[in-house]
Amino acid sequence: MLTNIIRSLLPVLPVFIIFSCSPKNISTKYYYQNEKVLDKIEENYKSLAQQSPFTIGFTSRDFKTISFEFITDTLSYVYEFAAGEARLNDTLKKFHLNAPKVNELINQMQSIRCTWIKNFDYYVDEKKNTLIFMSIKPVALKAPLAYHKYYVLTYFSLPQYFDSEGRLLDKRKTRRLRKINGQIFNRINDKVCYTISGKFR
Repeated sequence: MLTNIIRSLLPVLPVFIIFSCSPKNISTKYYYQNEKVLDKIEENYKSLAQQSPFTIGFTSRDFKTISFEFITDTLSYVYEFAAGEARLNDTLKKFHLNAPKVNELINQMQSIRCTWIKNFDYYVDEKKNTLIFMSIKPVALKAPLAYHKYYVLTYFSLPQYFDSEGRLLDKRKTRRLRKINGQIFNRINDKVCYTISGKFR
């Protein structure tokens, strides 16, 4: 009898495995497991970037080498640092950034294996809007067969519109999908979306 039950379940098992490992489930699960830290990263980065625009990312697998891009009115400056080295704080002060707060942001990103964060400008009805990009290294999600992909989260400042499949729309009165960096994004909640990309920025 047990054999018959197992046989009856076999056709269902592959479907269950595919469903449980789907990008939607992986990305949503990751977000809600790390929601407090992700939201704090978004809040800290948003506040710091208003003082002086910059992007930050990790360029080593052990998350100990950090790349900064400092953006001024005329030029962008790219620096690479080892986590915790003294010249990092000196450079942050040079660009008028709160060094303790930036180091707190670095620690938060390391804690959940967040690879990269930046501001991204987009336009709706010729009006400029800004969202925040975060890239997550796939190994952090423990996602099978996904090690060459990145999970990208976007934080919008206002609730967005989505179609019946949860895909991000350009605006409420159109069915046109909004693509950002050429990617289609899917809903996690009204302000947070995700996509899967072959590149982290």
